[in-house]
Amino acid sequence: MAHFYPVGTAGKAWGDDERAQWLALAGVVKRSYSEEVLAALAPLKERFDVAQYGALSMDTARYPLFCIKTRGFDPANGKPCVLVTGGTHGYETSGVQGALLFADTQLGKYSTRFNVAVCPCVSPWSYECIQRWNAGAIDPNRSYVADSEAEECAAVVDLVAALGGDAQWLMHLDLHETTDTDDSEFRPAKASRDGLPLGEDDGIPDGFYLIGDAAKPQPEWHRAMIDAVRRVTHIAPPDAGGTIVGLPVAQEGVVNSNSAGKGKGVTNASFATTTEVYPDSKIAPVTAEQCNQAHVSAIVAGLEHIIANVLPPLG
Repeated sequence: MAHFYPVGTAGKAWGDDERAQWLALAGVVKRSYSEEVLAALAPLKERFDVAQYGALSMDTARYPLFCIKTRGFDPANGKPCVLVTGGTHGYETSGVQGALLFADTQLGKYSTRFNVAVCPCVSPWSYECIQRWNAGAIDPNRSYVADSEAEECAAVVDLVAALGGDAQWLMHLDLHETTDTDDSEFRPAKASRDGLPLGEDDGIPDGFYLIGDAAKPQPEWHRAMIDAVRRVTHIAPPDAGGTIVGLPVAQEGVVNSNSAGKGKGVTNASFATTTEVYPDSKIAPVTAEQCNQAHVSAIVAGLEHIIANVLPPLG
């Protein structure tokens, strides 16, 4: 019987040869990081501090890593710090474009109350090649750890420390997107890589949802974001078993999970979550612009909730 994925042998985890075979198939450039991301940073430099915080060693000139910060970002200035990350999974287009849209249209409005840092594209090789994994077949969203094998994640971990350390952060949103290729490509690729049988298709949640931190669930904060996003696109209903991605639904459109190694856990922010949009919806058409705006709406609603309910009023 033929193996269910073009790379690997049934029941055997990949070695270096299989990873090289996968990279030869996966490493086809399909869009331009320079044109779609780096070019969008140029006009932002007039209003914000846009600084390079690293580069991918495979091609440092092609894949520099940039952060957009509100002017005067300094934990010592008394403003709480906020982090927005996009493109942890490079194939999730709206995570990247949503982060850029937030920076362009909304970031300036919050500079008086917050120190905000935006990393719009954590994984630029993956963005260009439209891949979930990095070039080493590593999932970045399991790799935000000390001494990470994923240099994309290691760079963000170092950036967080350089900007003031974990103790300074209040809010973090990691922007994600689920597409049908999660089932058609990633699920079989992952099973093959790990030498496992191809499991059952659990289906993809049809709509927007949030994955909060189980240790710090913040239900009212999450509710504020869901209420804002429903004006842009529909909220994912639970599946037949009453779950979303196998997790019990805490409230409409919200589940909670462990944050270890995941993007939402890169700081110890009291308010941290993962946003998820679904451009391939079967319930209702969803455009790329709606996906981008859904992320922006969630970020803005999260900030506004904190201003109204957490921060002291301006004197």
